[in-house]
Amino acid sequence: MSTTIELPRTGLPGSGVGGVWRVIVRNDNHNTFEHVASTLARVLPGVDLDRGYAFANQIHNAGLAIVWSGQRETAEHYWAELNDAGLTMAPLEQG
Repeated sequence: MSTTIELPRTGLPGSGVGGVWRVIVRNDNHNTFEHVASTLARVLPGVDLDRGYAFANQIHNAGLAIVWSGQRETAEHYWAELNDAGLTMAPLEQG
């Protein structure tokens, strides 16, 4: 018979690979509104072209926008897709 020993938590909730990770797009001088909006709509689930334009406007006016947040592995995937499409990305950020 084996015994399971439960160790006390050493970090706060969300301090490991789990938790919420933020995908952030930054403003730049080389991507058009159309490219940003259509790329966001193509890559991110639940983002249609209208929402893509709303993000593009926020990126332009505020300098950046959090376009997706969730689990780390999925965030890394979306970050890479957006980066490969030429968008200017901030490093992944854990929230």
